Amino acid sequence: MFCVTPPELETKMNITKGGLVLFSANSNSSCMELSKKIAERLGVEMGKVQVYQEPNRETRVQIQESVRGKDVFIIQTVSKDVNTTIMELLIMVYACKTSCAKSIIGVIPYFPYSKQCKMRKRGSIVSKLLASMMCKAGLTHLITMDLHQKEIQGFFNIPVDNLRASPFLLQYIQEETEFCSCYPGWSAMARSRLTATSASQIPDYRNAVIVAKSPASAKRAQSFAERLRLGIAVIHGEAQDAESDLVDGRHSPPMVRSVAAIHPSLEIPMLIPKEKPPITVVGDVGGRIAIIVDDIIDDVDSFLAAAETLKERGAYKIFVMATHGLLSSDAPRLIEESAIDEVVVTNTIPHEVQKLQCPKIKTVDISMILSEAIRRIHNGESMSYLFRNIGLDD
Repeated sequence: MFCVTPPELETKMNITKGGLVLFSANSNSSCMELSKKIAERLGVEMGKVQVYQEPNRETRVQIQESVRGKDVFIIQTVSKDVNTTIMELLIMVYACKTSCAKSIIGVIPYFPYSKQCKMRKRGSIVSKLLASMMCKAGLTHLITMDLHQKEIQGFFNIPVDNLRASPFLLQYIQEETEFCSCYPGWSAMARSRLTATSASQIPDYRNAVIVAKSPASAKRAQSFAERLRLGIAVIHGEAQDAESDLVDGRHSPPMVRSVAAIHPSLEIPMLIPKEKPPITVVGDVGGRIAIIVDDIIDDVDSFLAAAETLKERGAYKIFVMATHGLLSSDAPRLIEESAIDEVVVTNTIPHEVQKLQCPKIKTVDISMILSEAIRRIHNGESMSYLFRNIGLDD
């Protein structure tokens, strides 16, 4: 794992420990690794709490220390049993509320159900429902990372800090000198630490091109390309997926051949159905390293298809970089057997089992930025440094 501390974070984190309590809401021990890293960086002990499942599968939370008048930070990483994870969080938040906690801040690096943030036919906007449940339970502030859509912040009636993992992924790619030039606020100590701990993980990355596997990912790819001073390529014409306009509810009424079938007096023009063109790569990838960037990698079919397309167009190495590595089902096996050379994800979600199944999966640690956000909120300091100086504003 790779992490470099910026100058303001190099000194020991000064934190008023007396009024802070740090809990992990996970009953699954494999999901507590990130919580332990954050506690270690803050120099505090994890709060005493029991979270477990009753024989009838009900979730029970027992807080074993006083939280009255304190700032409570509840860290919840999402396990494979996402619905149990949500109930653990909601019950713990409500338990802290009824125990007279001063404030209850949720630290949820990956916000579950974030892909269900738009209306799909006769479905529902589940992320809005989840936001309402969290606020109703008693959450007063949310710290998260790389929401699938920024607009999800509007579903909450509490402050939301949507942090970015891109600086850590950029660090993984870049050479030491280039990384420090992109972030001029880094001190000599940070530069020497970077030189001692890591080098570029993608040799000859200057011969790389940043790739968006669909037009929807183009903005993120553009941000990476501009910071790395690299070119960009966009894959267009892939098979229809669930993010398209065809399933957003506007096609819910049954299609009819004649307008007169609706009503004789209406003259509504017929909607011409969309038809995607054959797969096209906009941009030159021949003889270059292709770096596909996205926020979530779950079902890997679209990434595998993109990798095959890039190979056919002449890319000689293919990397995939994403913030949240859900890697569901048999994703590790498919990646291992694919044309992808390496998949780089952060530890917002635990995936030690997947890494054992597939050596191509690498992890970048983001506990530093989460611990700094906790420290600043608890001490009543501005969060603007994290958004201004570490590139989190786009």
